[in-house]
Amino acid sequence: MDILIHPAYFPNIAHFVAMAKAKEVMFEVDDNFLKQTYRNRTYIYGANGKLALNMPVIHSQKNRQKYRDVKIFNEEKWQSLHWKSLLSAYRTSPFFEYYEDDLQPLFNTKVDYILDYNFKCLEAIYNCMQLELNTSKSKTYQKTVEGITDFRHLVNAKKEPFQHFDTYTQVFSNKHGFIPNLSILDLLFNEGPNALNYLESQTITVQ
Repeated sequence: MDILIHPAYFPNIAHFVAMAKAKEVMFEVDDNFLKQTYRNRTYIYGANGKLALNMPVIHSQKNRQKYRDVKIFNEEKWQSLHWKSLLSAYRTSPFFEYYEDDLQPLFNTKVDYILDYNFKCLEAIYNCMQLELNTSKSKTYQKTVEGITDFRHLVNAKKEPFQHFDTYTQVFSNKHGFIPNLSILDLLFNEGPNALNYLESQTITVQ
């Protein structure tokens, strides 16, 4: 199927299940930026449970700002903080060292725009998983679309639809149990080369 989806910050499992199963992936780049979404947030599994990593952004004085125009607030040392959080959470995972050299540069390189940074992160994940996708970007914003499956709702962190995904071994699952639908990084560091097989074996609910 062909899908329409947001390029989020290290997207969660649901995003990647949709993408891995798609024939064509169109990324929504013409919408307005909204707070409290996965555009600039991802969740990982920390020692104390679910941990949010938020990318700080510069909010415009205007009521509405296009996602493509939103800049990252790089005055904060957020990249260093996020990398330290990933080290703390996953350095003991089976495959962290395997992918570390591919991913660490993302946290050492400043990028001005959130959309550009998210695409850099996506490219890195594709390479790590050897995932080949046919992708394109939207030309104009359309509230409703035809002839393509709309997965844009997956970017909403507040009203996340329930998805049932199979369990896999997580670093701190003996403490807090299995936490579903975390960042793709959680799956990658724990499952390694099997991550793509996992994604392709899951099903996702279309709203």
